[in-house]
Amino acid sequence: MKLVTYELAGARSLGRIDPEAGKIFPLGESKSAYNDDMVTLIERHPALNTVLPTDATGIDLDQVKLLAPIPCPRKNIFCVGKNYFEHAQEFTQSGFDATSKRGDNVPDNPIIFTKAPTTVIAHGDDVPCHGESSTQMDYEAELAVIIGTGGRGIKKAEAFDHVFGYTIANDVTARDLQLKHRQWFIGKSLDGTCPMGPWIATADDVDAENLTIQCWVNSELRQDANSKDLIFDIPTLIETISLGITLEPGDIISTGTPAGVGIGFDPPRFLAPGDVVKIEIQGLGTLQNTIT
Repeated sequence: MKLVTYELAGARSLGRIDPEAGKIFPLGESKSAYNDDMVTLIERHPALNTVLPTDATGIDLDQVKLLAPIPCPRKNIFCVGKNYFEHAQEFTQSGFDATSKRGDNVPDNPIIFTKAPTTVIAHGDDVPCHGESSTQMDYEAELAVIIGTGGRGIKKAEAFDHVFGYTIANDVTARDLQLKHRQWFIGKSLDGTCPMGPWIATADDVDAENLTIQCWVNSELRQDANSKDLIFDIPTLIETISLGITLEPGDIISTGTPAGVGIGFDPPRFLAPGDVVKIEIQGLGTLQNTIT
């Protein structure tokens, strides 16, 4: 099932999307049971092992505004650095990685950082270039995991039992701030720098361990990889984060980006106003945003 948060006539609602038909089917209990809030739905159906009732008549997509599936996460987004071999190498060799020495390409353990909830925007929204604070904005196409059943001390063998579904994220990064502050939080957390969506595909809808991930900038293919190439797979990430941190329903884990980001070029190719970034992941649709 593919679930969306959308806005129609100024009101927010939850629905099931049929991308091929170009329609959204409103959830019959969006307001009464879930308060039009995706995290509340996840709390009530962490594994979504039931069919959610929807209105029989769909709404054409061009009549609604798609929001991020979880427009206002309750916590910071968990993110993973240097989690594809080729990207780990390009990042370390770029000179923008203040956390390791040249030649120290592949981490021994997952590198976990966070992005603030205020970074989240939707498919079709503009990404501010933040020219007053950064001149080196970069894109990062990523597969994001949505937690269903929470827990602490989750073992790898049980990790997928805790996943509600998946979506697309663009971990837009101010590289100059990332380097300047060494800790990545500021460079990763400027407002509006985490486009997310357009929908959540529930865990039974996709094979998360074998998904093609592609990113174009102005129609030029820059990133082309597969989730099977992750250095630390999804179960490892869930086990690592939950070792001493309680994961909760609706928590988001963005699993890392493959090679082909702007700092991987010589000279680097940073984003500029007017650039269009399009990300596609199998089964998860298209996330497209313009830099302004």
